[in-house]
Amino acid sequence: MAVAAIAAIPFGAAAEGYQVNTLSARQNGMGHTGTAMHLGAESMIFNPAGLGFLNKTLEFQGSVTGIFATAHATVDGVKYTTSNTPSTPMAFNLGMKVYDNFKAGVSFYTPYGSGINWGDNWPGAVLNQSVTLRAFTVQPTLAWEIIPGLSVGAGAMVSFGTVDLNKGLVSPESMNTILEMSGSDYRFTDTPASINLQGRTATTVGVNLGAMWDINEKITVGVSWRSKMNLTVKCGDASLRYANEIARNLLQDKLNVLDQANFKATMPAVSVLNFGVSYKPVKRLILAFDAQLSGWGAYKNLDIEFLSEQLSPYNQHLEKNYKNSWTLHLGAQYDITKRFQGRLGLMADFSPVNQNYYNPETPGMTKIEPSIGFSFSPVKYFAIDASLMYVAGLGKDNASCTYTDLLLKMDKTFTANYSTYSWCPSIGFRVNF
Repeated sequence: MAVAAIAAIPFGAAAEGYQVNTLSARQNGMGHTGTAMHLGAESMIFNPAGLGFLNKTLEFQGSVTGIFATAHATVDGVKYTTSNTPSTPMAFNLGMKVYDNFKAGVSFYTPYGSGINWGDNWPGAVLNQSVTLRAFTVQPTLAWEIIPGLSVGAGAMVSFGTVDLNKGLVSPESMNTILEMSGSDYRFTDTPASINLQGRTATTVGVNLGAMWDINEKITVGVSWRSKMNLTVKCGDASLRYANEIARNLLQDKLNVLDQANFKATMPAVSVLNFGVSYKPVKRLILAFDAQLSGWGAYKNLDIEFLSEQLSPYNQHLEKNYKNSWTLHLGAQYDITKRFQGRLGLMADFSPVNQNYYNPETPGMTKIEPSIGFSFSPVKYFAIDASLMYVAGLGKDNASCTYTDLLLKMDKTFTANYSTYSWCPSIGFRVNF
């Protein structure tokens, strides 16, 4: 049972609801709205139907965001803080006019991704030391403006990714209990044994569909849908490491079965349904609202299957029971001059996490995310976009997770008070002709 739980951890990193909502330096400043806006090539991500309103022969856009995230966990009155490497989600979009009412393009973006590093020797090390998850999507897209003001679009999402996780196998407390029972005076302060799990997902395909309608010169509505995809690691690799030679000598006979073991598992990249409306009360001002429903309720369980017959008794069906969740987006853009636009935005991202599976690999909680941004066009065919978003987690107290102690063969509960925050600066460019 404990072995199966070990393999399950990396996939949980995405299942905390950590979709990437920082895929545009321009729209980040507007709370990442865009389902009902004419964004040119960038519309392929927000709503592929928006590409149908591209008014340029060719447009190329790119954005990179730095996510500087910090998480805290307070355990027995002691606060522990992550030491994270910045994540860098990105998006690049190329759109072109085939006919006046028919457009085509291709996007490359990172729809999922997270990373966290608690260190090797904190109290929750047996649940997570560090994890890095990356997912990439290439999306060719076609859009057709059926009649003036009404467009539909479709894109094929070709996705793949990687995961790299480190976690403790044995806690110092459990190891010291065994040593005390055996009469040994030696005691561990560091995590005696840890495991690294790495895997690459097989390429999978989904669709991104959308429609957009300019009701009149002031109001536009839009809807888009990204299909669920199954991300499957067909052959993940495990490797062990020990705190010192004493730990190796004491534990290698028990843990050797895990070293160089392989496993496979599947988790969903869930469906996403977006509704949007934009409104121009005056010529220079655009107001936008998006409502995003993520189908995390599809993540009911995680099945782990080991590729070695020796480990087949440890194959596991793990209950998750996440729930669907909403993200609400609100944004405003004002044309200060013909070359300079200012933006404000706000997001409310509601957590899908089941309280019975609250793991520190990616502490899921409801977040409030204000943002600000601008665009500047120094010459006719080129523009620079920049924005800054702050992510404020609302915190989660007495959050717990039950796990099975590998040495003592008993269930234990890890409880902590969590808080998170992030700074997310973005920079991008647009070139069109």
